Amino acid sequence: MNSDAKTRAAGSSFYAAMRILPRRQRDAMFEIYAFCRRVDDIADSDLPRAERLARLDLWRRDIDALYGGHAPERVAGLAQTARDFSLSREDFLAVIDGMEMDAREDIRAPDLQTLDLYCDRVASAVGRLSVRVFGMPPEDGKLLAHHLGRALQLTNILRDLDEDAGLGRLYLPREALHQAGIDATDPAAVLAHPALAAACAVVVARAQAHFAEAEKVMARSSRGAVRAPRIMGEVYRLLLDAMVARGWFSRGRVRIGRPRLAWILLRHAFI
Repeated sequence: MNSDAKTRAAGSSFYAAMRILPRRQRDAMFEIYAFCRRVDDIADSDLPRAERLARLDLWRRDIDALYGGHAPERVAGLAQTARDFSLSREDFLAVIDGMEMDAREDIRAPDLQTLDLYCDRVASAVGRLSVRVFGMPPEDGKLLAHHLGRALQLTNILRDLDEDAGLGRLYLPREALHQAGIDATDPAAVLAHPALAAACAVVVARAQAHFAEAEKVMARSSRGAVRAPRIMGEVYRLLLDAMVARGWFSRGRVRIGRPRLAWILLRHAFI
């Protein structure tokens, strides 16, 4: 495993869930995560947009080369993971496409269709790669990736409202804003609007629906194959519940305490 892969994953909210996996699967997930972080760092950088797009295109070429049998050095570890778990080239490219959406322009109040496409690319595509590593059957694996990926990403969007606004971005969907009576799309104006909670409630409901569908898939799946996604799902549902309970005008970053996280890990990994 590329040592950078584990280093990048160590600071993530997914690290605890990955650590419980057998070593071969764990190392594969660290490689996938490191790839995602690298392309995400490009999209979120302060480089000129043309430079960001060019660097993402280089990653696209590297993935093409990987599947052509002559992987560049920086994707050598990922190439081994792709072979070992029969990962799809299209899913790696979808992740890059999602990062390109951020790099090309600041997303502000996308319509629901665009938001769903974004979630599919930056989250569910990662899920489709992950479920292959977890060993899930193809049909249920894709279904879990669809629902859990969207649930996690929508939760991230709610959690990162202020951080994204600082980058000039607003992922709350246009339909939710209009339903709440908010005409603005400027991030700062939307976050200061008295009807913000009503707009966020629409996204909360969508996330909760996806969590519920993901739970149905995991309930009928092999326990060993869904240990990691169960941990991620439970942690993020707790984050979502905490944000709803706190409200949307006191947006300090919510976190799961270490004792609660330790219990979640113990329950899903060993009990």
